[in-house]
Amino acid sequence: MSHSQPARDESAWHRPMVARLADEQHRTATMLELFFDLCFVTAVAQAATAFEHELAEGRIGHGVLGYAMVFFAIWWAWMNFTWFASAYDTDDVPYRLLTLVQITGALVLAAGATEAVQREDFTVITWGYVIMRLAMVAQWLRAARADPERRRSCLRYAVGILVVQVGWVVRLALPEGSGLATFAVLVVAEIAVPVWAERAAVTTWHPHHIAERYGLFTLIVLGESITAATGAVHASLDTHAALGDLAALVVGGILTVFALWWLYFAQNAPQRLTTLRVALLWGYGHYFVFASAAAVGAGLALNVSHATGHGHLSDHAAAAAYTVPVAVFIALVWLLHHPTPVRLDTADIVHPVAVAAILAATFTPSPVLVTGILAALLIAAKLSLSARGTTKAGTAQAPRTSP
Repeated sequence: MSHSQPARDESAWHRPMVARLADEQHRTATMLELFFDLCFVTAVAQAATAFEHELAEGRIGHGVLGYAMVFFAIWWAWMNFTWFASAYDTDDVPYRLLTLVQITGALVLAAGATEAVQREDFTVITWGYVIMRLAMVAQWLRAARADPERRRSCLRYAVGILVVQVGWVVRLALPEGSGLATFAVLVVAEIAVPVWAERAAVTTWHPHHIAERYGLFTLIVLGESITAATGAVHASLDTHAALGDLAALVVGGILTVFALWWLYFAQNAPQRLTTLRVALLWGYGHYFVFASAAAVGAGLALNVSHATGHGHLSDHAAAAAYTVPVAVFIALVWLLHHPTPVRLDTADIVHPVAVAAILAATFTPSPVLVTGILAALLIAAKLSLSARGTTKAGTAQAPRTSP
């Protein structure tokens, strides 16, 4: 990775897009990045709401597939901007304008999320996605011009993204029956572009900055889950549902979200991001972390509605809409941050046991409450094991005294 200080003009109108340092001190998210995330969460909220609607109507398979497809567009556009900004954020006027174009595309995508999930109409969402990705092509071309050391990599990104966007537009004109197959092919192509591009020269992404950006987006998605659940509780109370009937759902939901937050931020992500291979697996794996976090809110809202007699799902199906995304979130956070152990110990077993127990909670009389309690117990177990490990380490390092 480059350790040359990027040359910058004093003018905010235009600065050369030279690679930033991979070990730059005090690197943090910018206000523009936070604004970018805030606008993106609108699309997350629309996708989660449409997903909840499909589940409530009993169209489980249709809802899961539509949600997975829409969330890919949201996640991939967000992820590509995040890694690019980590290496090439100049914060000049062209950079800001192109970022605002991407935000506009995210809002267009949000407007089409419901149609895509519920009616398989991907027209609006595709155009929103293409707007975002074409803005990224312009950003990579700027980087290619100003950074000769990584020019081949930047040009590969630009060409790869452009070619795949042509594929997304062509897909809109194809017969209905080919939609899923072409979607899968284009997803593989999108995911392959960074792998191909980084082989030419590794871009100077900043591990701490990347970890912070992913953490901030996790916070926003978890916050959206709370908002969705709060709205569902409010709507139920408006229909004269008794608060006592919803108490177990509210307590379970709060415990779960608090535990998921605690679990995610107990990890030391920058320490894991040491190689490109690990970083790619970590970054790609967050598709399931983000999608499951948003689905937790949809599942909780669905269970609140189900408790008041709305929807067409069985009790177990409604419960699974909540327990499965919670289990996926816990499993993926552990897998993405946990190094391969030389030998298994208690700490390596506690997460799989918690995941299995949460999935089993689907068949209990109060699955949301049981899930919240199990998630809280997982955090308690982690704290206990951590304290025990610290005590052992302190004992081992204590100086011996002569008898």
